[in-house]
Amino acid sequence: MGGSSSSEQVTETETPSFFTQEELSKLKSDFETGGVEKVKPLIQKKLTDLDKTELNVAVMGETGAGKSTFINAMRGLQSDDPGAAEVGNTETTMEPARYSHPTLPNVRYWDLPGIGSTRFTAAKYLTEMRFKRYDFFIIISACRFRANDVKLAREIKRLGKRFYFVRSKIDADLKSMREDDKVFNKEEVLDKIRSDCEKKLKQAGILNPAVFLIDSLKKMFDFNQLNEELERDLNNVKKRIFVLALPNLSVEIVQRKYEILNKDIWIFATLSGGLGAVPVPGFSLTCDIGILIGAIVHFRKCLGLDDTSLQSLAKRAGKPVEELKVTLKAPLLGNITPDVIMMIGWGTTAAAVSLLEIALHHVPVIGSIFGAGSSFLMTLKMLSCALDDLRENAERVVKVAFETD
Repeated sequence: MGGSSSSEQVTETETPSFFTQEELSKLKSDFETGGVEKVKPLIQKKLTDLDKTELNVAVMGETGAGKSTFINAMRGLQSDDPGAAEVGNTETTMEPARYSHPTLPNVRYWDLPGIGSTRFTAAKYLTEMRFKRYDFFIIISACRFRANDVKLAREIKRLGKRFYFVRSKIDADLKSMREDDKVFNKEEVLDKIRSDCEKKLKQAGILNPAVFLIDSLKKMFDFNQLNEELERDLNNVKKRIFVLALPNLSVEIVQRKYEILNKDIWIFATLSGGLGAVPVPGFSLTCDIGILIGAIVHFRKCLGLDDTSLQSLAKRAGKPVEELKVTLKAPLLGNITPDVIMMIGWGTTAAAVSLLEIALHHVPVIGSIFGAGSSFLMTLKMLSCALDDLRENAERVVKVAFETD
């Protein structure tokens, strides 16, 4: 595809993806000499860095190619939702338009003016558009890819960035062809459209082009494959925020989010063990209530269980939001209070005292470093149970929304 992106050299099965092996060694050494208090600053810094992680996606193409519809689809919005990119407008500006994700504002999609409407060369165009701020580029066309699209792709590649070709409005193409041809094979037609696009791009000098056929309105055809490709090509920290920002279109997406959030739990547990634990009434162990509440609210938002996300999903599925909410099970979906935390904790206190019970499936290296503290164990186990509960709720909502088993 385009230029390669560097990934941190970390074994994901053993360590959090946002810590290097060098940092982990230092954490272990610091913990052995100074306990949790000594490692707390690096843990807190990493948590802050995660909150500040940005993902900037440039969406390019001529006016009418479907850029706005694509941007809205990636943000889980429809054209009449608040904050949605306006669809069908004539391009009148040379300034990129920024559209932030509704719940993760550091994920931004940029609608770049079509190069066909300017007198710039591809190189000058990308300079004017401040290409360095973008993590990757989506080049969209509603018909064939034009010479300007190819020129931009070459320049993006030369500058070491990744790009992806998206052929939009496929559903409209299929409808037209179906009306013209009584003997109609959808898969054959899709293969023909894809092969034709790839052939012309190769003829224009783009080696091994990957073309994704999508219908942004219905999230059909190669929409999921495109997201999976983008996820694979991002480095670990960027990949994390990209996946968490995906709209909940399937149980598989919920599961991918769950796996990422599962790796975050040890951070909250470590902070709970070192920030001055506050006793929860009735518990023999201690944990920091504020950290627990903050983590649960964060998990809930990322899994699309906040009111804004549920409203958006209901609208996209064409169902009343009450129909989705009736599938949700308390207590983690209302106001999170110390009493709610206590209710969660009663069933987990006994299990929390056992390091073996936790199985250290979150991050074995970290677990072996910090697993001795009771507050760490308590928070780790409680958040594990809370996240499991939220995942099950999110999966139920998606199944009801899209009527899948």
